[in-house]
Amino acid sequence: MVGLALALLASTSPALAQDYDVLIRGGTVYDGSGAPGRSADVAIQGDRIVAVGTIPATATAKTTVDARGKIVAPGFIDPHSHAAPNIQTPELAPALPMLYQGITTLFANPDGGGPADLAPQIADLRTNTPGVNVALMIGHNAVRAAVMGNVDRHASPEEQAKMEGLVTAAMKLGAFGLSDGPFYIPAKYSNTAEIVGLAKAASAFPHAFYESHIRDEGNYDIGVVAAVEEVITVAREAKIPGVVTHIKVLGPQVWGKSAEVIAHIDKARAAGVQVWADQYPYTASGSSLMASLVPGWAQEGGADALAKRLEDPAMRARIRAEMVPNLARRAGPHAIQIRAYKADPSLDGKRLDEVGAIMQLEPLDAAIEMLKKGGAPTVSFNMSDKDVEAFMRQGWTMTSTDGGLPPFGKTAEHPRAYGAFPRKLRNYVLDKPVIPMAQAIHAATGLPAKVFDVVDRGALRKGAFADVIVFDPKTVRDTATYEKPHAYAQGMDYVFVNGRAALVAGKPVAARFGRVLLRGE
Repeated sequence: MVGLALALLASTSPALAQDYDVLIRGGTVYDGSGAPGRSADVAIQGDRIVAVGTIPATATAKTTVDARGKIVAPGFIDPHSHAAPNIQTPELAPALPMLYQGITTLFANPDGGGPADLAPQIADLRTNTPGVNVALMIGHNAVRAAVMGNVDRHASPEEQAKMEGLVTAAMKLGAFGLSDGPFYIPAKYSNTAEIVGLAKAASAFPHAFYESHIRDEGNYDIGVVAAVEEVITVAREAKIPGVVTHIKVLGPQVWGKSAEVIAHIDKARAAGVQVWADQYPYTASGSSLMASLVPGWAQEGGADALAKRLEDPAMRARIRAEMVPNLARRAGPHAIQIRAYKADPSLDGKRLDEVGAIMQLEPLDAAIEMLKKGGAPTVSFNMSDKDVEAFMRQGWTMTSTDGGLPPFGKTAEHPRAYGAFPRKLRNYVLDKPVIPMAQAIHAATGLPAKVFDVVDRGALRKGAFADVIVFDPKTVRDTATYEKPHAYAQGMDYVFVNGRAALVAGKPVAARFGRVLLRGE
């Protein structure tokens, strides 16, 4: 009896209260589920959350964070990041633009890109230890290029089998799903049957998904509604969740079609097809001169082949004629900003009409001269606020950046690389309440964790990995602009990655604590 009494005393005595590695006290906790915020403490031991709730005042910790007046949430998950391959290098592995946004996990190789063999990429990431967790997808464009090159034709049965084999091999290595970009070459030259076959290869693995930069986000050819329907078809036939990535309706000719796209997705979901979307909170997109302006047939073979075609006067005239309506789809020459023109970096950041004036050429002819020298990535100002807000309100829409990981201060990067997540909080939750805070945090945490089966992340609960952020709703904001894109976001006071503080009092630490996340691990 005496022993039992002593045991009970030990389990309840404040004098013997738990000692933690990290104790976050007094914040408003949004747990990532979509539930409203509540006042609670969060305790971390090792790389896991061990308590969420009222923790006795007698508890101690190596690190205590006073979160009064702040919001405590799971670390954000970016389902569409162009951080690779730069994050695989020692110089950019810290991933500071992500940490300043509160991103603790990102998915690499979107739009069908990345390598066809993921093994070297995984090795690079492990060697250089990223500052955030990195999950990988296998890209349709990558496997098609590896098997067929950039040819404008459908795959033969043998080629289809080889592509499916590469997808299977990547899934076995730990890829989470299949990414696609049939707007870009060479996947532009595929048909739906080819995509379904690759998606079926992925769906043989538990919790796989299919994510697509759809074939047409405007009215280039099949139109945005039909392109969304292609994702629905792939999801239904391959029995796999489908994600319309960076969902938008692009170009003045299709503004307002968000309602029709939403209706199609809702109808598919009501019929039992798993369809989701992600979105970055900007009215400007990012692409390239070639993908935005050049007809698909002329892109066959890539930039070098296009440059040769443009040297032929008759071919140039034909290509130019087909570029005219494409420029209108992008809202004209002033709506296109050059991001990184290697042949003449002095043009970086300038609009296409400005480039034309500098070259003393019509804007389209200036674009052609740039294409002859390799082209350039672009920012295009071609969306409406009403459509952005309509997609954002949907319960099936996640938040993403679609941002790269550039060397700080170099190239005219899209500001989404530095500011997407804080911008959504500032502009669409706090200043203009398009959606409530609970939905915004769910869209950045619990929802992508569910869609992509990121086990034990995206949630503030006992047993989850300790990817935790503490931010100030009064100061959180993006500071990157289209004119000055290299500017870190503000307001993230603490960012914990796998239980370790990567951002402390708004400043990064030297060490890196991210992991390579592989499906099934």
